[in-house]
Amino acid sequence: MEFAFSDEQEMIRESAESFLADVSDSAAVRAAMASELGHDPALWQRLCTEMVWPAIHIPEEYGGLGLGFVELAILLEQMGRRLLCSPFFASACLATPALLLGGDQAQKQRWLPQLAEGSLTATLAWASNNRNGLDAVQASVRAEGSGFVIDGTLRQVVDGHSAGLLIVAARDSEGVSLFAVPADTAGISRRLTPTLDQTRKLAEVSLQQVYVQADARLGAPGQGGELLEKVLQLACAAQAAEQTGGAQQALDLTLAYVAERQQFGRAIASFQAIKHRAADMMLEVECARSAAYYAACVAEEALAANGEAAVAGELPLAAALAKARCSEAFFHCAAESIQLHGGVGFTWEYDPHLYFKRARASEAFLGAPSWHRERIAAALLGEIA
Repeated sequence: MEFAFSDEQEMIRESAESFLADVSDSAAVRAAMASELGHDPALWQRLCTEMVWPAIHIPEEYGGLGLGFVELAILLEQMGRRLLCSPFFASACLATPALLLGGDQAQKQRWLPQLAEGSLTATLAWASNNRNGLDAVQASVRAEGSGFVIDGTLRQVVDGHSAGLLIVAARDSEGVSLFAVPADTAGISRRLTPTLDQTRKLAEVSLQQVYVQADARLGAPGQGGELLEKVLQLACAAQAAEQTGGAQQALDLTLAYVAERQQFGRAIASFQAIKHRAADMMLEVECARSAAYYAACVAEEALAANGEAAVAGELPLAAALAKARCSEAFFHCAAESIQLHGGVGFTWEYDPHLYFKRARASEAFLGAPSWHRERIAAALLGEIA
């Protein structure tokens, strides 16, 4: 496993850092989060046509660049730094892995080229309650004729109000199944839901007697639960990289502020107590980055093996570790950033509150740190036993 960026990866990081610094500054983020769509369509087109980011980890045979999960993590870290408002996470980190791991050749040929070029956005809709993992799947599906009928309400669907394709999880007597369902299918209604983090839109998706053909199901009957677990593990690894970027930016904003803030005739950055707290923040960031990129390396191996490595391999533990560690690091850095900004840290005009809200929201999404630690402990105890 290589833990240093190659020249190509470093070039990707530098270009992403430079591009996002220009197009996703504070003003752009605030304008996007105030819109109903939640992102700037013109910027999304630039991401697709100029940067070709949605295609980064889609195989070349489906119109992608054929790069790996580490390259995806590099982009996500920079997106997290700039709180990029776009449907990228939903499409590239939730829906695309489901199609890559569960789709047959016809399904991949139908959907992946559109996702690669950005003409289609997609998301994963699986949770009907506040539970985590498969326990959150409460939508029902039944066979009817040559297809299936899906009923249920899916909540906290990332960019669910605007996605053109929904990867829907539903349950029957055989277990959980995933279905690729166009969002304009009859019986589907969607509405935005208010959230703490205004930089990432969530929606409630209702399905009432939604009929889909048999070829909409991803994977074999009875294997949807295993597929969903793999997809959620990959999503945790992706979000960990994004959280690392957010933690880094919270640190950078703080260092810039304490260097210019004067008290008792000198910059407060010279105070020993401030130095200690900044050093603690840096340690959190570096630990988070190590966990995030280790999980990205493991995720890349799992995808290369078409998910098989996720069954008996390291991905479940690596993803859980990264999600728990990066969630706590991001929240710590965002909270410290507000404190070290002093009174202005709580004001709307300064950016720390945006990172604090993203940190709190992303901490709960895909499972809180305590839940992931319980899964790690259970897995380790099982191995020891």
